[in-house]
Amino acid sequence: MMTHLPLCSIPAPNKVLLIGGGDGGILREISRHNSVHHIDICEIDTVLIDVYKEFFPDIAIGYDDPRVTLNVQDGTAFLKSVPNGTYDAIIVDAFDPIRPEHELLDSPFFKLAAKALRPGGVMCIQAESLWYQPFDIKQLISSFRHIFKGSISYAWTIVPTYPRHVSTPFLGVIGFLLCSTEGPYVDFKVPVNPIDPDQISGVAKQPLKFYNSE
Repeated sequence: MMTHLPLCSIPAPNKVLLIGGGDGGILREISRHNSVHHIDICEIDTVLIDVYKEFFPDIAIGYDDPRVTLNVQDGTAFLKSVPNGTYDAIIVDAFDPIRPEHELLDSPFFKLAAKALRPGGVMCIQAESLWYQPFDIKQLISSFRHIFKGSISYAWTIVPTYPRHVSTPFLGVIGFLLCSTEGPYVDFKVPVNPIDPDQISGVAKQPLKFYNSE
């Protein structure tokens, strides 16, 4: 979901940055998008990469895509070196979301991310469960409105292994925040660049199981 929600919301994304996601799973999903010509991943933990390549090759297969460039570096430091308007999309999978003490949650990091996006570019990060942390999510949305200056949406999906609130009928819920920079309007509820769930492309070996344009 972290991959296809942002990449399907803009026409023909070409250059994508992944911060974190060292297991390679998001790389594998990005590879399904044929319009993408270059994928940068910034991951500081090489041990994580090695473990997944050795023990979980079906996930780490994302690194086999020739479009991928691995940068072993801190995410904030990497963004400081990126020219303005470089990326069509940035996906951040580098931290436990809504954790105030984490450096990546500071506004300077997201300001750098916004500058690295082209006008109308999109970013997606984890945003925990609306049932557990509604106040924190509202604060993050308010902050992002000032930083990215485009559209913003909260999305969620069900993951059985995630915590569930006793007052809801849902299984575990994980949320995502999607935001766009000022420029061409992005409606995250309308996939202008849909992906065929039955198509096998990139380095992925199986069709999509959960995502579809509906």
